[in-house]
Amino acid sequence: MPDVYVVADNILSPIGSTTVENLASLQTGVSGVKAQSRPAISNESFVASLFDDEQIKVIDKSYTRFESLLVSSITDALSGLGENFLNEKTGLIISSTKGNIDLLETEAHNDELNQRIALHTSAQIVADCFRIKAKPVVLSNACISGVMAILTGLRMIRSGQYDQVIVTGADVISKFVYSGFKSFQALSAEVCKPFDKDRAGLNLGEGAATVILSKNKLSDSDVKVSSGAISNDANHISGPSRTGHELGFAIKKALLDAGIASNDIGYISAHGTATNYNDEMEANAINFAGLQRVPLNSLKPYYGHTLGAAGLIESIIAIHAIKTGQIFSSLGYTESGVTQTVNVVTELTNTNITHALKTASGFGGCNAAMVFSK
Repeated sequence: MPDVYVVADNILSPIGSTTVENLASLQTGVSGVKAQSRPAISNESFVASLFDDEQIKVIDKSYTRFESLLVSSITDALSGLGENFLNEKTGLIISSTKGNIDLLETEAHNDELNQRIALHTSAQIVADCFRIKAKPVVLSNACISGVMAILTGLRMIRSGQYDQVIVTGADVISKFVYSGFKSFQALSAEVCKPFDKDRAGLNLGEGAATVILSKNKLSDSDVKVSSGAISNDANHISGPSRTGHELGFAIKKALLDAGIASNDIGYISAHGTATNYNDEMEANAINFAGLQRVPLNSLKPYYGHTLGAAGLIESIIAIHAIKTGQIFSSLGYTESGVTQTVNVVTELTNTNITHALKTASGFGGCNAAMVFSK
């Protein structure tokens, strides 16, 4: 099977419009998570990471906010690859959990709206914007969507059907999304603290991200997508496994497929939502896989939980950790609040990383693990 490389990327978030800007914000501890007053989302103030209107470029007036984020992110990721990079063997994957669901709050409910909010509609709009002839693929599998999309892109190229695949994802926060998480009593009234004893829940976040996968290595610094695996708890529609063995199984399978052992992993980018059950489950899984001593962080205190974009944003940071050797502090962490050992990074750390692991878990018991390699 051919090797597959990440040859370009973009992170578009409230703390930066490019990956470079985002990395600079992370280096200095800048977080987009703050108190918000958005009556369209909630009558009460809440803590989240949200775009200001001027941060979202209007590419075309017919595009929604969701679609504008996708197009902007892809445009930046492609900017350094040349005009002839895209061809008839280019694929497109869209990752999102909610897409244009916010239109239900502002538009008349009719057949036209039903078509407009469909994720395949947005996917085709994005494909047409970049003149991609292949039928776009939509991945919407709760909070593992972004990681699952990268794994799907890897498999599409290895199949020989595509030479390169654009993997992009985004979500915007609406009243529907906010009220759903609030009904679970899962939202924190302060910046979230993953794995900490005083954690009180998650923060929501808006964002978009893109990775360009290719069978051709374009630079000596390009990082390889080594492997990935998916599992499911079959435990509960919203509550994760209590043992963590199912996520642990996905991690072990990803390591096996990459041909490496647990002691080869130099960094873990955890899902780390700062909810009681998720952090406990993930700590169990990391121990089950023998990775309890590996440096780990969660990026949720910087970005909030960006849903369909989360796995992509956090994978890109892991990829650049391999390139630069920098692991960012997991903000807010002071004392462990999980029963199993995890090596949470509390300050900017410089180290040598050959292999990094990205984990994700979501509603319905879904789990994903990806290995990226130098």
